[in-house]
Amino acid sequence: MSIEHYENFPVASWLCPRHLRPAVAAVYHFARTADDLADEGEASTAQRQTDLQHYRADLMAVAGGQAPSDRWAAAVFTPLRAVLDQYRLPVPLLNDLICAFEQDLHKKEYRDRTELLDYCSRSANPVGRLLLHLYGVNQPLALRRSDAICSSLQLINFWQDFSRDGPLGRVYAPQSDLASLGLNSSDLLSCRDSRAARALVKDLCDWAEHLMREGAPLVFQIPGRAGWELRLVVQGGLRILAKIGAMDYASLLHRPALGRLDAPALLWGALRMQRNESETTMNGQREESL
Repeated sequence: MSIEHYENFPVASWLCPRHLRPAVAAVYHFARTADDLADEGEASTAQRQTDLQHYRADLMAVAGGQAPSDRWAAAVFTPLRAVLDQYRLPVPLLNDLICAFEQDLHKKEYRDRTELLDYCSRSANPVGRLLLHLYGVNQPLALRRSDAICSSLQLINFWQDFSRDGPLGRVYAPQSDLASLGLNSSDLLSCRDSRAARALVKDLCDWAEHLMREGAPLVFQIPGRAGWELRLVVQGGLRILAKIGAMDYASLLHRPALGRLDAPALLWGALRMQRNESETTMNGQREESL
């Protein structure tokens, strides 16, 4: 399972049902290419915005049965058109991803957790919903749990990447969380470590873990091998949080990452995930826990 480049997308691995691998790969390449347009290379912000607008135009063209431009046809839109035709993928979810990448071009700070989660609803949650659509899972509870997992993965990626995002001028920690601990954006931009900064990272990690555990029972709603792939995705996110905790929340100084030595812990965590039949979803309570 490779999530090196586009962190919130489990690429079509051997655990993914064979017949769905081309579809998952097509959607992945769509998301990865859009992400690259917004974030890679030396293009100006104006050029990136123009490229994303052209990218959206090609998406709408293939969704409407028209030919895309030549620029991304072979790598992205020809295979994507086949998936759109076969599976009737919700085009608004694909467009949401483009909207999130456009937002990255001009928005560098977030007022509070609600505003950051709103960003996640476009940058991360569509990925999970697209995969559920391919798996034929559309129950409202499953969609809510998918959103929780994907938002958590996005947040975990932010807390993992403090040491990278600061020099790039990005502050994903909500301003309200910073202010509550006497911090400000400059502390993160300069990757200034302190007790207050570590307390901030701990609070943010706790938030992300709560979301992950809220969504984790989705693994029991996904059939077969795909459900096991999702178990590993969930455990991977939790493992990164554990690594941040093990470094005493000093992720402004160091970036934790998963490696081969983490595989046994991920597999053991995936095997230990169990339903708790005593809990129900009445009055908004969780049906299952880990």
